[in-house]
Amino acid sequence: MAVISILLLAGLWSAVGASSLAVVTCGSVVKLLNTRHNVRLHSHDVRYGSGSGQQSVTGVTSVDDSNSYWRIRGKTATVCERGTPIRCGQPIRLTHVNTGRNLHSHHFTSPLSGNQEVSAFGEEGEGDYLDDWTVLCNGPYWVRDGEVRFKHSSTEVLLSVTGEQYGRPISGQKEVHGMAQPSQNNYWKAMEGIFMKPSELLKAEAHHVEL
Repeated sequence: MAVISILLLAGLWSAVGASSLAVVTCGSVVKLLNTRHNVRLHSHDVRYGSGSGQQSVTGVTSVDDSNSYWRIRGKTATVCERGTPIRCGQPIRLTHVNTGRNLHSHHFTSPLSGNQEVSAFGEEGEGDYLDDWTVLCNGPYWVRDGEVRFKHSSTEVLLSVTGEQYGRPISGQKEVHGMAQPSQNNYWKAMEGIFMKPSELLKAEAHHVEL
């Protein structure tokens, strides 16, 4: 009986340890792919000509565009230590690496679809509470090979792409906006990037379960 218990605990440790290598963590810099429309979340120093007039957020098909990198951080006025696994249901900020502005939404109308505008806001990574997005996923943590949704913590819209395409000066880029209803247009997946090694949190939780 003791041998069986030891084998079961070893198996549990192995499973948790393996999964810890695949979790998405604070401090990671990633590209996010909309799996329905095959575009990566993107921003650049181009402002909307209507609505808020803030920095625009779009979707691009290019894999190599450096303007598609976003840093994963804790929600407004909090610090999420580098390497801390992101839990399903946790609010976070996504900071655009090249411009230092945060993924943001508010009650403005998006220019093409008439949904809710999504913009990039703030300076040097600091904006306001409208920069917070809740990660919706299955299981305890956001895993690298899993699809997730991002729900705006204040207005409760879901980060979405429905295929509307801009003309000049950003021809071919897709509109990114917020939608009230869940659908296949809301799913995202972590792709290319620099993934911070998970902290000791998962190992500590595995040890707690074993006890």
